[in-house]
Amino acid sequence: MISIGDELPGATLIQMGDEGPQPVALGDRMKGRKIVIFAVPGAFTPTCHSAHVPSFMRTKDQFDAKGVDEIICVSVNDPFVMKAWGEATGASAAGLTMLADPESAFTRAIGMDFDAPPAGLIGRSKRYAMVVEDGKVTALNLEENPGACEVSAGEGLLESM
Repeated sequence: MISIGDELPGATLIQMGDEGPQPVALGDRMKGRKIVIFAVPGAFTPTCHSAHVPSFMRTKDQFDAKGVDEIICVSVNDPFVMKAWGEATGASAAGLTMLADPESAFTRAIGMDFDAPPAGLIGRSKRYAMVVEDGKVTALNLEENPGACEVSAGEGLLESM
């Protein structure tokens, strides 16, 4: 599992663009920049929808003030769902970047995958938030329970910076 001080692996995530799904090279997004990546078990799921995404919308200005260049939400969903979710929550309008990891490749590469068959969640991401500076993890807050959103919320991550 990824930890503080590790370099994040390069990965290609997917974002909806004007022309449809577009690849996003995470390595390019990280180079020379300070970014926040937070991940959720699933778009439109209760805690993700009502707590996690709104926490980063509320705290975006505070992250901006700390020199964060971009806040990225990652979920093991397809880019169409991520676009719709960004619109439904107001996250896209608030300036958050909604990226899909449809095959869970990035999520597995950093050891954050889990299964919860009773909820219909297979190959999904654990709930976490991290600060990445020029590709290196400088803060990482992982929720022990995927239904909780405390240390991985925007406020929780701000306290770790």
